[in-house]
Amino acid sequence: MTFHKRTLTTIYLITLTLLSGHTIGQPAAVSPGGSPKDKEPTAKDKELAARIIHDPRLDTIQARALRLLTGFTAGTSYGEVWIRDFNTFIDGSLQVHPKEEVKNMLLLFFKMQGKDGNIPDGAIHKEQATVGYQYMYSDLAPGWAAHKNTVETDQESSLVQAMKKYIDRTGDQEILQEKIGGYTVLQRLESALLFVRKQRWSDKYGLVTGATTIDWGDVQPQVGWGVVLNDKTKWAMDIYDNAMFLSAIHDLIAMMPDTFSARSGWKQTAADLKTNIRRYLWDARTSKYTPHLYLDGSPFPPEFNESRILYTGGTACAILAGLHTRKEIQEINRQFVTTAAKEKHATIGITVYPPYPEKEYPNMKPYTYQNAGDWTWFGGRMVQALIANGLVKEAYAELDPMLERVLKNHGFFEWYDVRTGAPKGSGDFRGEAGVLYDAIVQLRQWAAAQ
Repeated sequence: MTFHKRTLTTIYLITLTLLSGHTIGQPAAVSPGGSPKDKEPTAKDKELAARIIHDPRLDTIQARALRLLTGFTAGTSYGEVWIRDFNTFIDGSLQVHPKEEVKNMLLLFFKMQGKDGNIPDGAIHKEQATVGYQYMYSDLAPGWAAHKNTVETDQESSLVQAMKKYIDRTGDQEILQEKIGGYTVLQRLESALLFVRKQRWSDKYGLVTGATTIDWGDVQPQVGWGVVLNDKTKWAMDIYDNAMFLSAIHDLIAMMPDTFSARSGWKQTAADLKTNIRRYLWDARTSKYTPHLYLDGSPFPPEFNESRILYTGGTACAILAGLHTRKEIQEINRQFVTTAAKEKHATIGITVYPPYPEKEYPNMKPYTYQNAGDWTWFGGRMVQALIANGLVKEAYAELDPMLERVLKNHGFFEWYDVRTGAPKGSGDFRGEAGVLYDAIVQLRQWAAAQ
């Protein structure tokens, strides 16, 4: 698949101008306090729009992303299709795959759904199921195996969000009435969120619970097989799980027809959840989120001040969930930029900062993976959050080093070492490709409207 740069630019601008209804790469709704949609473009807006339209890097990276998104697995190091990853590159997938292929991959997760409504993390061909997971099998999906990182609480939310994106981009409302094992997809979507509401919920705080991990990560601090619950697990509440769940509730409500008899009052749940997130997790004095609110004690010693650590990924998801005003978003972004400047090769995608010391987090050394590794997979979502709230100048500036990094390394990688700039983890990482593709589409939509 080879494109001339000028041709790509023309194609995208024509597409953005002509498409209506189910717009490719449509940004999230503007949060309270975001910029008004009917705001008259200024001279600076038009200048910025011109820079975006004529930036050849955007053509190159979008073309590379689309070539990579011809597959569904997370990257070269993974044999699985992970729902948390697929949720972030489904828009690009729909540009290079027939709709039915993307649909079938989504439906696979419903076929592997647990009887209690839980959704697995990853699905893999049966003959490749050789890692140390406890695999699950289903008669509805012969030839497949699935597994679940039980320390997480984002699989159910990710599937609901992915389904909403699929419907928005294709207009395929009929998928919600398709039956799998005697239940419609819509019923299964609600069952997935009910699993979280029943099995991963604190009645005391009215918040989603999960194991203690680093921000959006999936590894507990204690040495061992850190992705599954065990007798050392410390239950906690964090912003990532709760923001993802809030976004998923909004998406479920938007997908439900008036005739659907819901098993829960989701609008009230969303309203209460937003209130509780702001009450218990958001620190208005410091304009940042508390890393964890613990249910049965912290895994860290009393002298360790966890509150000083900045969580970026969950915060970006909170903005996308509509939890912040424009003024708050500006301050959050200022903190992200200031933090990134402390390390030579960091962007606003640096997972947390400062990293957890090895003494406190022996399962993941400082500056490794989710412990202050730099992930465009989440930095790109922050860029999307900025665009959705009218902070396009900031979005374009924060995107710049992420673009340069992809070009320098000739590809998409899972994460980057902020001290050396070296790419790490899986190569051909589709999560990074997906969020960059979406961010560029959204930037160009804004530019075309100026």
